[in-house]
Amino acid sequence: MRAFPGEWAVCCRLVSRVGLILGGGGVTGASYHFGVLMSLRMATGWDPNEAEVIIGTSAGAFTAAMVRGNRLDVGTLVGDSHTREDVTDRMRRLIFRRSRRPRGMVRWVRRGIIPGLTRPDLNLALGSPGMYRTDGIVEWVEDSLGAAADSWPEASTVIVAYDLDARERAPFGTEAAPDVPIKYAVAASVAVPFVFEPIKVEGRWYADGGVVSGTSADLVLANPEPLDFLIVVAPLAASESRPGARFYEDLFDRVGRAALAAELRRIREEWPHTEIIVLRPDDRVLAITRPNPMSASAAVPTFMRTLRSLKDELSHPETWRVLERHLVKPRRSIGM
Repeated sequence: MRAFPGEWAVCCRLVSRVGLILGGGGVTGASYHFGVLMSLRMATGWDPNEAEVIIGTSAGAFTAAMVRGNRLDVGTLVGDSHTREDVTDRMRRLIFRRSRRPRGMVRWVRRGIIPGLTRPDLNLALGSPGMYRTDGIVEWVEDSLGAAADSWPEASTVIVAYDLDARERAPFGTEAAPDVPIKYAVAASVAVPFVFEPIKVEGRWYADGGVVSGTSADLVLANPEPLDFLIVVAPLAASESRPGARFYEDLFDRVGRAALAAELRRIREEWPHTEIIVLRPDDRVLAITRPNPMSASAAVPTFMRTLRSLKDELSHPETWRVLERHLVKPRRSIGM
């Protein structure tokens, strides 16, 4: 493996105003986020919690909450588990809690099927009954953050869900969405249609924010002032099709790439001086995360493969120059 230009960990301080966008990607998407952000921290010394604003969607919502709660560590993913099998069992217990009986057919017809038939831009799956409940996700956030799970971070944090009643994105953490504990915002954001039941918050129904956009990067433009540097982590917007990919994998990636490209164009138009870096899984990581990003058994391999992949990616001279410009200030020599 190539070494970083300089030390793997350097003494540094934040020199730019940074935004962090964490896209959706299922169980393996969260593992990818952890691998990416921990690699950035090791490479530059920059703490992702120093980001001026963090926007998280679906799996990215969980990661955003962990970053703001200073729980960006392996222990958050594996708990007290000692083997890969133990980790898989733990994740399955927390994430995939069976619904006692799929409910919500009337809700699905009213909020998904009828609007979807009359408006082609809406997903027919919205509001559908789910096989699993999200209370395990709430418990995971509570166990990880403690009392902080019942409040909202002081630093700017946006958790993106989808409001089934208003039929639009719901950016929790802003005035456009109810003021709720972060644990419920995360549960709403990860409620993938058909997989998880929608969650009711403050009398309204919410589903996965990824049904509109896997990243919602454009929401960063609500920041009062332009940022210097924007880091986008997009697990479901691979830059190229994976060899041997199934049809739906390629479809998801093409849709994700198109949505992200449109959002980045808008950001560059309004913030022309903001530098942007997009980090996406390469073929080595995709070989593990696909075809099922909801696979608990792939969580640990994804994390490990991402660490190896990111060391190569971040050490690329062009990438490193951008990171060095915004995240680190080299330590002055004191004499040799």
